Amino acid sequence: MPQTPEEESLGSLVAQASNHISTLVRSEIELAKAEFRFDAKRVGMAGGLFAAAAFMAHLCLILASFTIAYVLAQWLPQWAAFLIVTVFYLLVAALLVFIGIRRLKGLAGMKRTTRSIKGLKEIATPEESLPAAGPVSRDGA
Repeated sequence: MPQTPEEESLGSLVAQASNHISTLVRSEIELAKAEFRFDAKRVGMAGGLFAAAAFMAHLCLILASFTIAYVLAQWLPQWAAFLIVTVFYLLVAALLVFIGIRRLKGLAGMKRTTRSIKGLKEIATPEESLPAAGPVSRDGA
């Protein structure tokens, strides 16, 4: 015959609570795993779609470059038109490299972290202005 809650011992109640908490934690972990798998699939699919879009945009850039070169070839020799388009892209690439280098030179490093660590070091080490405590004898002398 099952016991009523008033008749159950404290030990059995703690065991039941522990069992319930353990089951709850396992269930939450399984839920988190399922959600993570679902999200990971969505992120992977989105990443693949972004990569495909970037590839298509790159192809469009190449085709637009040929179009511009052929339009310029109406007034210039064909080799000069293609050379102008090529030099334009080289200048844009050089400008992007220059801007990137300037951005890297402007890095501040980890100034705040270094300052914070120095502050912690000062707090952690005893100050030299305090008198050094000698060995303490047990007999009080």
